[in-house]
Amino acid sequence: MSWQAYVDDHLMCVEDGNHLTSAAILGHDGSLWAASELFPQYKPEEIAAIMEDFNEPGKLAPTGLFLGGNKFMVIQGEPGVVIRGKKGAGGVCVKKTNMALIIGIYDEPMTPGQCNVVVERLGDYLNDQGY
Repeated sequence: MSWQAYVDDHLMCVEDGNHLTSAAILGHDGSLWAASELFPQYKPEEIAAIMEDFNEPGKLAPTGLFLGGNKFMVIQGEPGVVIRGKKGAGGVCVKKTNMALIIGIYDEPMTPGQCNVVVERLGDYLNDQGY
């Protein structure tokens, strides 16, 4: 399966009638493996800051998580594994795997929990596959 198929068939799928606004799979170095059409144009330093927070959990809490210039307030996650952010009625979930970052961005009517399930389920699967 291509990386784009993981984005299209798993991340952008409909979950309980709702779906992510955009999603992507990136390498730890910030290289784009695959993305949905509306995924924001991110900056290398934004991905570097996310990776730094995975290595030093809590680092993004004071400044927020930036993605494509959009600022998300960092909320609960799993240190070193998942970062979750909120912005208005939407938010972001970033799951770190052995080799990749799985990123899902959502807005209402999708709930944070639905986004987390979609992103983290694929992340767990890719981890099990060695990615």
